[in-house]
Amino acid sequence: MNDASRYWVATAPIGATSVLAEELKAFGAADIAERSSDIKFEGTLETGYRTCLWSRAATRVFLSLGEIDASSSASLYAAAKRIDWRDHLRAGATLACVCSGGNAAIRHTIYGAQLLKDAVCDGMRESTGARPDVRPERPDVLLHLHVEGQAARLSLDFSGESLHRRGYRQEGGRAPLKENVAAAVLLRAGWSEICERGGLLVDPMCGSGTFLIEGASIAADAAPGLGRGYFGFSGWRGHDAALWERLQGEARARRAARTPRRCVLGFDADADAVRISLANAENAGLAEWLHVEKRALAAQQRPPANEGLVVCNPPYGERIGAETELSALYTELGRVLREEFTGWQAALLTGNPSLARNLGVYAKRTHRFFNGPIECRLLRFELGPAAAQRPREEVRADWAVRAGAQMFANRLRKNLQKLEPWALGEQVECYRLYDADMPEYAFAIDLYGREPRHVYVQEYAAPKTVNPESARERRREVLAVLPEALSVPLAQVHSRLRKPQKGASQYEKRAATNERYRVREGGLSFWVNFRDYLDTGLFLDHRLTRALLRGWADGADFLNLFCYTGTATVYAAAGSARSTTSVDLSNTYLEWAHENLVLNGFGDEKHALQRADCLEWLDERAEEGPRFDLIFLDPPTFSNSKRMQGVIDVQRDHVGMIRRAMALLRSGGRLVFSTNFTKFKLDAEALGDFLVADLSAQTIPKDFERNPRIHRCYLVTRAGGIWPNLTNRRR
Repeated sequence: MNDASRYWVATAPIGATSVLAEELKAFGAADIAERSSDIKFEGTLETGYRTCLWSRAATRVFLSLGEIDASSSASLYAAAKRIDWRDHLRAGATLACVCSGGNAAIRHTIYGAQLLKDAVCDGMRESTGARPDVRPERPDVLLHLHVEGQAARLSLDFSGESLHRRGYRQEGGRAPLKENVAAAVLLRAGWSEICERGGLLVDPMCGSGTFLIEGASIAADAAPGLGRGYFGFSGWRGHDAALWERLQGEARARRAARTPRRCVLGFDADADAVRISLANAENAGLAEWLHVEKRALAAQQRPPANEGLVVCNPPYGERIGAETELSALYTELGRVLREEFTGWQAALLTGNPSLARNLGVYAKRTHRFFNGPIECRLLRFELGPAAAQRPREEVRADWAVRAGAQMFANRLRKNLQKLEPWALGEQVECYRLYDADMPEYAFAIDLYGREPRHVYVQEYAAPKTVNPESARERRREVLAVLPEALSVPLAQVHSRLRKPQKGASQYEKRAATNERYRVREGGLSFWVNFRDYLDTGLFLDHRLTRALLRGWADGADFLNLFCYTGTATVYAAAGSARSTTSVDLSNTYLEWAHENLVLNGFGDEKHALQRADCLEWLDERAEEGPRFDLIFLDPPTFSNSKRMQGVIDVQRDHVGMIRRAMALLRSGGRLVFSTNFTKFKLDAEALGDFLVADLSAQTIPKDFERNPRIHRCYLVTRAGGIWPNLTNRRR
């Protein structure tokens, strides 16, 4: 049976599938059908094992169990349950299920995974009398369901975990290069052949050493999967332990047959990067193949070898303003390549191809690669006189004088002329200046503070139909005109790429600079951070909502659920609330909330901060009865944080959340519910026993008038409760 041909799917980063296809041929695969990010093929069980053990480019390997009907949730459940899972799960085996894709019936991947899990467990219970235990991390059997159209492909995840996790990385940089991307780059650039001819590999900006270690692994003929302690087939009932042990023994023998030589050289100006590279190489058992030392880029010299490959993944500039700083780096890198490595090959993986123009070297080949979500270009060079660009005066595009850039600058000035007098009159220091007013310039631009003033730029992710280079050109134009148009130094311009977030990622940390600035709003002070998170810590569109809460807080016991950085709590405290309670699951944000309270003189014990899942917290206090006079409920649109029980979907769950919170509201009290879900529709019928007033129009500040669906806001009270007279004053 193990010699029988089976159907498989192997995934790889975009750009690496052609490399993976060559590997699969060597592993005995047949009928190889290559796509942009995966390959379908036929092969025996040994082919699947060899792919897991030896593939340097693969991300995951799936053993197909067939296609099933996914036209409805009921049909998917029934089809999955009909499978005899005793062929795959032993008694007492643990199970996990994941889902990708979707259709009209299976809209959420979590729901699809739950359906599959229920079908398997119910089927096993009927056939064996016992349900398998579910273990999300490293289960004995990991099933994968991919829904596409009316059908779903059901597979056993043979790899279990992403194959890029070789097991040697203890530390990485801020955005480390994935191991299988690095290996695919090296194989595409011809490192195997160069190494066999006695050449060297040099990374002049090695970072945490991913290129170095993958290059050494190729030189040492080391199977990348040999050091992994877990695969998805380990607890599978069809696993052939003897065959797997034979293949591992073969891999150990091949590695032992290679005599180590220091053919991989790494350099970095950062001593910590050198330390991390050496530690990772030691963990991989490849330290004898490497030499790593601290050396600045400008001090690079070609080692004594006639042939070699220079490879690097230089910074590409995450924030607006970085391109200016990095131009000099790329220029210096080009000088080093031209002057020190004549006769060698070079491979440059960059997430910002336009910066490569500063190299002064023609690329003989260009390949599209993805490192995680980052679209990159692999540029390959033959270093020599023919590759050097002809000497000429450095030419740079003058982005600021482009017609589009000038129109954008004029719009900024026009908006500033309109909004600045209003902001001064209302004592508003932080406001939105521009929000994709010109569709081709899809940015949201906020001003923070006055002396000094900071500009926070959020670039909306371009749709797939937009050419990435066109989007980069728009970005450069924005960079060119922002400082002059707003009289703000480039160092005080901060940016983020804003795109739909999944789970709790909208609140996850993006960096670790811990740079924060003090700004004023409504006579109060708040700490903001422009670099470490997707949001700054101060939601500007909630300015009027916070003002309403302050006006209603006098003598009230105030509850702030999903409190984030506690800005609403500070407003309530400033409105003479008798007490405040702020609840959030994040320690980081609770600490931030505490600092905001202390900054405004509200650090005493009557302002409580509690770390908890807000919904669990509400349930635990339901029996205590009403204890708050004013509640602010502003949940995330969607969250499946691992620290939470269950999943929050604000559209689906808002009625239950409001009812739970209303159980704690005293007679005559007010609950303010807010959401930034632009497609939100309140289920008024399900809340028919409460009085609900739509405050959305009244709480949209003047600077957000161009985007009236930025948030939805409602006042909820009990029948006979207090109804305020609301003004429509825009601040």
